[in-house]
Amino acid sequence: MPDPGTPVPAPPGPPPPPAAGRPQPDPPGSGPPVGERSRPPRDPRADVHTPRGRAGGATLTLAPVERLEGRLGQLRREGRAALVAYGVAGYPDLDGSLAAFRAMAEAGADVLEVGPPYSDPLIDGPVIQRAVTAALDAGTRMDDVLGLVDELTASVDVPVVLLVYYNLVAHRGPRRFAAELAAAGACGAVVPDLPPEEAREWLEAAAAAGIAPVFLAAPTSSDSRLAAVARAGRGFVYAQASLGVTGLRASLAAGIEELVGRVRAHTDLPVCAGIGVSTAEQAAAVAGFADGAIVGTALVRRLGDAGLDGLRAFTAELAEAVHTSRP
Repeated sequence: MPDPGTPVPAPPGPPPPPAAGRPQPDPPGSGPPVGERSRPPRDPRADVHTPRGRAGGATLTLAPVERLEGRLGQLRREGRAALVAYGVAGYPDLDGSLAAFRAMAEAGADVLEVGPPYSDPLIDGPVIQRAVTAALDAGTRMDDVLGLVDELTASVDVPVVLLVYYNLVAHRGPRRFAAELAAAGACGAVVPDLPPEEAREWLEAAAAAGIAPVFLAAPTSSDSRLAAVARAGRGFVYAQASLGVTGLRASLAAGIEELVGRVRAHTDLPVCAGIGVSTAEQAAAVAGFADGAIVGTALVRRLGDAGLDGLRAFTAELAEAVHTSRP
């Protein structure tokens, strides 16, 4: 198996101009980039700032990946697991999704996972597919998602990561995409369709921008694949709790606790488990053996069925279950 390589440290000085990336057709339904950001990305490697959303905080020098790892590390030291809460950017509309992410942060989510809408959501089931279609039909594009992340990270003190398919990364170019994520305040990205063995260009871009490249570990992953994920990843490892696409499950898949243990044999990174975690009881069970429980479909459905108030109440229920799952 090829060695995915080691992320290349950022060189001194300002970052290079945005790269065009390798030629890619526009992803169907996603359209071309809609204009440019109104301000140029700052250099994330020299980002000396007051943490966003923390009024009067001390001035710190932290790479985005360090903010994510710091939050998860703090929870680990406290003996608590993290609630990672997913939503679709642009659903039910752009303003509504921003309000939804803020509501989940206020209700106790420890990490927010933002999903840019994409016309071929490979690992997503019917609930998220419908939300993605609604967001695309409303005209949500990647520039809109970056603007949403910028507003979100300016108003909440919760690390934000994206769950994004690699075609959207390649369309802008990995280096440009990583720099824009860091400039918007995001801490990293889960790229579910990019194996670590083929990720050298993305790893170099993520290292230069100081963001976390997060990889998936599946129940079917070999030990050599888990070792590759451990070498390449930062932030946390996303352990796939169920095979197949995202969706609601009546019970957790057998073997997820074993998978988390296998991942930990290769890395000290936090291991968060998702895909199929649907209820507070299931989230608490996951939090008993993993460093975090990732909930997506159930939250997207609750937002559609019960609006912001229902989403806020369900997030608070999940957070209470996750945070109190251990003695």
